[in-house]
Amino acid sequence: MFTKILIANRGEIACRVIATARKMGIQTVAVYSDADKEARHVKLADEAVHIGAAPSRESYLLADKIIDAAKQTGAQAIHPGYGFLSENEAFAKRVEEEGIAFIGPKHYSIAAMGDKIASKKLANEAKVNTIPGYNDAIARPEQAVEIAKGIGYPVMIKASAGGGGKGLRVAFNDKEAYEGFASCRNEARNSFGDDRMFIEKFVQEPRHIEIQILGDSHGNVIYLGERDCSIQRRHQKVIEEAPSPAVDESLRARMGEAAVRAARAIGYVGAGTIEFLLAQGDFVFMEMNTRLQVEHPVTELVTGLDLVDLQLRVAAGEPLPLSQSDVQLDGHAIEARLYAENPDAGFLPQTGTLLAWNAPSSVRVDAGVDTGTEITSHYDPLLAKVIAHGATRDAARQKLVAALRDTTALGVTTNKAFLVGCLEHPEFFAGRATTDFIAAHFAPQADADPRSELLAAAALILAQRSAARLPQPELAFWRSSGAATTHFTLGLGNRAVSLRLTFVSPHPSPLPAGAREQDFPPLPASGERAGVRGQRFELTIGETSNEIELLSCDGDTCRIGFAGLQLAVRHAFDAEGRLHLEVDGAQAVVSDLTMQPALSRESAAGSGRITPPMNGRVVAVLAAAGARVTRGQGLIVLESMKMEHTLAAPCDGVLAELACAVGEQVAPGKLLARVEATPVIPAKAGIHEPREPHGSPPARG
Repeated sequence: MFTKILIANRGEIACRVIATARKMGIQTVAVYSDADKEARHVKLADEAVHIGAAPSRESYLLADKIIDAAKQTGAQAIHPGYGFLSENEAFAKRVEEEGIAFIGPKHYSIAAMGDKIASKKLANEAKVNTIPGYNDAIARPEQAVEIAKGIGYPVMIKASAGGGGKGLRVAFNDKEAYEGFASCRNEARNSFGDDRMFIEKFVQEPRHIEIQILGDSHGNVIYLGERDCSIQRRHQKVIEEAPSPAVDESLRARMGEAAVRAARAIGYVGAGTIEFLLAQGDFVFMEMNTRLQVEHPVTELVTGLDLVDLQLRVAAGEPLPLSQSDVQLDGHAIEARLYAENPDAGFLPQTGTLLAWNAPSSVRVDAGVDTGTEITSHYDPLLAKVIAHGATRDAARQKLVAALRDTTALGVTTNKAFLVGCLEHPEFFAGRATTDFIAAHFAPQADADPRSELLAAAALILAQRSAARLPQPELAFWRSSGAATTHFTLGLGNRAVSLRLTFVSPHPSPLPAGAREQDFPPLPASGERAGVRGQRFELTIGETSNEIELLSCDGDTCRIGFAGLQLAVRHAFDAEGRLHLEVDGAQAVVSDLTMQPALSRESAAGSGRITPPMNGRVVAVLAAAGARVTRGQGLIVLESMKMEHTLAAPCDGVLAELACAVGEQVAPGKLLARVEATPVIPAKAGIHEPREPHGSPPARG
């Protein structure tokens, strides 16, 4: 067995591999970029080697630097994790040639199955049904359009080296095929260093079922049951479970045997996954992932096996310690991927600093972050995987919901509330979810009014903070006559919301001259800085009033009484003084605009301003200044977290100002462009409708 390994990855998967290596008594070497100097995986490893600048193409995709780091530290093997170089044939071959063990399949297996074009041809030879399509590399967008028309829309445009939803688009017409091909190729080049593309028929509303396989160098290959990965946004998995509610023992055996046939056909060694689409009781081969999958923990929890442990043993030349008959499934496991992203903005990734991070101990949490971690635009926005196991599917589901509610991630917008909504949806509860589940049941709510309990909590916390700065906080709401009323203007995104707190708590005598008893709270004990704690107010938002009280505050967690309920509030202030808070799963970032000029409190909605929703790099400008544009028309393409996102015109009008250039790094708040609204001119016959922005979930299927 190895005594030292290098992990050629970052984030939660690097931390995951380190955990198993430590249990096995194996030392670990981490690699890191400029952006990851203080990352969790760097702190957990026994050694760490700097390999370059923040962009992955200047660090984590540089095979030479990773191999040099292994030699420098005396690492005997390299674990590639997933993404980056994990399915790169040339990298695996280089590692083998340098006399270093590659903790994964042989390079020729990656060439055969890691390449999605080659894998479909091999699956056919192994008598495994595949999805119809064009299984050769496509060179130009014009060629992609012709092939797509020949297959028949809708089609899936895919990167041959792709994975994790990157380098993948669904096209329903010629325009989407042309533009999708270009974006996919860019993403594939930046994420995998390989921009070969192919096209296949898009199967609508299937289930996405994958089989976990393991092979060793002694000719043994087994399967470890299936995972249902049907719940996806932007073609990337969000919630996975094992076993699948749609698979019985007979179907499991047929799919497992097909997966083993495909793996045996290439002499597969290591952990891998054969992915199928299941529809109308039949399944077709989609692709093979020649690596560990993000969702591997659900398989570990239902089988009781450590897949990283088995990977290491197989890579060291040991035979598999179990046979197919030894594989037993126990209970049910469900995994939810917690991302820094905004579900109400087309799942756009979010950047920022994690001001508060706390994960529950009641379930398994694979995380790559800590309080203070910087979430940058350079890498995938995955924060953590929260995984629950139970005797039944519903027991696991309820346990996971409770764990997600108990997870704190302040400082960036996350998909936590969205995940809970998925898990509590009747379709998921009934086990009927297919790959169109999110598009069918979760329309973005970007224009929804902010929840009153968020506003209530923000007002109380801001009032408490102001009062605590006074010499006598307990008198913060003292008035010489009449009820004490404080007006607030709170900024939430592009909205400015006005509200008022009216003081209603009693106060004991003696009172200051001219004061009324109902204007004051009880005086605090000597030395206590009570502020507004224990005091009651009437909160008025618009025409609605409710009584509100700050019951307690302990660090970043407060409890408030509001509208007859007691609510837990998690909160933190960032360096700019903005309040990040979460109430009952709902999140908000609140700015106190009360003392700012009216002009700065105006909503940006309707202004025609286009600003980036996250840090990123401008990779394309799709219209020139002075051009007439229509609402929803793509104007600027940003690259962030290895994916492309199109920013669209907010209204019909003229592109009056263009304030960015291709290659420029931009941050939230920067003006990129401004559209000046003008009367709509009827479209002429033959003009294409504007396509949906890249960041929007597919409208169909």
